[in-house]
Amino acid sequence: MTSEALKEVTIYTDGACSGNPGPGGYGVVLISGKHRKELSGGFRLTTNNRMEMMGAIAGLEALKFQCEATVYSDSKYLVDAVTKGWAQRWRANAWKRNKKDLAMNPDLWGRLLDLCDRHQVNFLWVKGHAGIAENERCDELAVAASQEEDLAIDPGYEQ
Repeated sequence: MTSEALKEVTIYTDGACSGNPGPGGYGVVLISGKHRKELSGGFRLTTNNRMEMMGAIAGLEALKFQCEATVYSDSKYLVDAVTKGWAQRWRANAWKRNKKDLAMNPDLWGRLLDLCDRHQVNFLWVKGHAGIAENERCDELAVAASQEEDLAIDPGYEQ
């Protein structure tokens, strides 16, 4: 029995927040072969870390079938928490960082880890504002999304 190779997708993400907390947005660029798609969204009250995570989540949720995805982000919080196993450990410990401190953003970490379980995902850190075209585009999308009228409520932050 042979297995088909998974489709490869490159996902660039970024988050932005005007104030922290404040209005925020995320931007995503997905690239697969000749295909390219841009996504963005914003919330009226959120944090920068939540928007960094939402970018990765939105990119992975846009995949219609199981893929091999490489996610580029300028967020050390996001990349380190996944690649160093922190987020997986928090989930295994009922969203506790240690015996007394709760992990921040468990709603988003849960969504992200579920997506990582579904796809083969590799997270790579890139330096922000370093002239990487797709990362710069994500920043533009995120900032623009954070400045839109009638922003949505971030239910995991603003309750």
